[in-house]
Amino acid sequence: MPRPTAVQLTSGSVTVVVSTIAMLLLSQTSTGLGVAVISAAALALGLLVALTVPMPKRRRRGSDTAVDAPTAARVPAPRTAAAEHSVHH
Repeated sequence: MPRPTAVQLTSGSVTVVVSTIAMLLLSQTSTGLGVAVISAAALALGLLVALTVPMPKRRRRGSDTAVDAPTAARVPAPRTAAAEHSVHH
């Protein structure tokens, strides 16, 4: 399983804090069971948000050294002695 990114950790944490405060204020609960249920729901919501944030796409290992087609078309072929001889004759 890949490690979570900073964006995923931040968005999940912010979701947990904001949703916990909002649900506690809206429900006006003061019992321990109500706070526990709201906290568990907020944690589940934060986990859901963190998992649904898109992961950055990883580069393939060979892509850094690969030459794209437009660049390859602009680079002239190296001259060799055989090529020089055939051009002049």
